[in-house]
Amino acid sequence: MSTEKSQKESERIEKEIKHPLQHKWNLWFHQNEKSKLWEDSLVKLSSFDTVEDFWSLFNHIILPSNLPIGSDYSIFKDGVKPMWEDERNVQGGRWLINVRKHLKNSSLDDYWLETLLCLIGEAFDEEDNEVCGAVINIRKYTDKIGVWTSNSKNSESNIKIG
Repeated sequence: MSTEKSQKESERIEKEIKHPLQHKWNLWFHQNEKSKLWEDSLVKLSSFDTVEDFWSLFNHIILPSNLPIGSDYSIFKDGVKPMWEDERNVQGGRWLINVRKHLKNSSLDDYWLETLLCLIGEAFDEEDNEVCGAVINIRKYTDKIGVWTSNSKNSESNIKIG
């Protein structure tokens, strides 16, 4: 068997073994740098579309509680940038959880993981299409976790998501 055929067969088997997600997701990182425009300091770190690839990524990144102040992680559906100017976000809103610093070590990482599992696990039922992604902001006094929605005027869906 040729090397090329062997590699294609391995890729086929790997796809059959992995558990696909409903959507492809992108992990973004932003570190506030005053010398750069906001968008210029936003970096797409990785993409994933299977359960196994999510865990591989999550287990190899710095946990939010260890990120420097002024930085953000964002996980958004493929094709949606983590900025309000993106066409999927421009009419949207967000649900926000404030996490005080005294809870940072005990709860922040757990809250973030639970949020991500809700996103990628399609836990919002019929409202899944209204969810664009989530952001965690690491700040001096209060960290924030936000779930971004695509239509702030869709009250019924937004209440269910929240």
